[in-house]
Amino acid sequence: MRNFFSGGMNMDILTNTAPGYRVYEYLLALAPHEELGQRITAIRQAFAEKYKTEEAGRGRPWVPLVRFTQYALMEERIVHRLQSVATAFPPFKVELKDYGSFPSHTIYIAVTSKLPVQQLVKTIRSHTQRLMKMSEEQKPHFIMEPHINIARKLKPAQYEKGWLEYSHRHFTGRFIAESMFLLRRPEGEGKFQSVLQFSFQDQPVVIRQGDLFG
Repeated sequence: MRNFFSGGMNMDILTNTAPGYRVYEYLLALAPHEELGQRITAIRQAFAEKYKTEEAGRGRPWVPLVRFTQYALMEERIVHRLQSVATAFPPFKVELKDYGSFPSHTIYIAVTSKLPVQQLVKTIRSHTQRLMKMSEEQKPHFIMEPHINIARKLKPAQYEKGWLEYSHRHFTGRFIAESMFLLRRPEGEGKFQSVLQFSFQDQPVVIRQGDLFG
């Protein structure tokens, strides 16, 4: 492949001046329905107030599927591929029960109906991995342990005290995943903004030969 930047052009300058070369952080995720989302948000806010954390209460609750960083010019091709995945995938039930943790920094609500979520992630990976890979250092992260964060980026003391409490607490909830959401933010900046929603339709998709190599 020809290197278009070998002639001495500064990639940072190009990134800042050419819209297509702007770098975004992306999140592909499932969203619980509004009532369930409000319940989870209340738990996050209570955790944040009690344990003096900022990350816990920020943003809408999501079940993350993929995180990746990529140039804006790749977005259209990725969106096309994600639409094909969603069209062929059926809606499914997501069951939530109690709490889990990633020691020693994150406490989350556990997804117990893991198989359909994991199958969706595997399907997305097989169709989009090459497009989502920006470089050897910035590869997509496909999340195979489905969860909804209550608190993340905790300090060790916050984690230990919080997990001591939440490991004994109970939570139940469920929702039907009828779509997935693509969000993005400029690299290193604040909140994610929704880009598109892809509805699960359980319909056959005709794959063009060119799509297999794009």
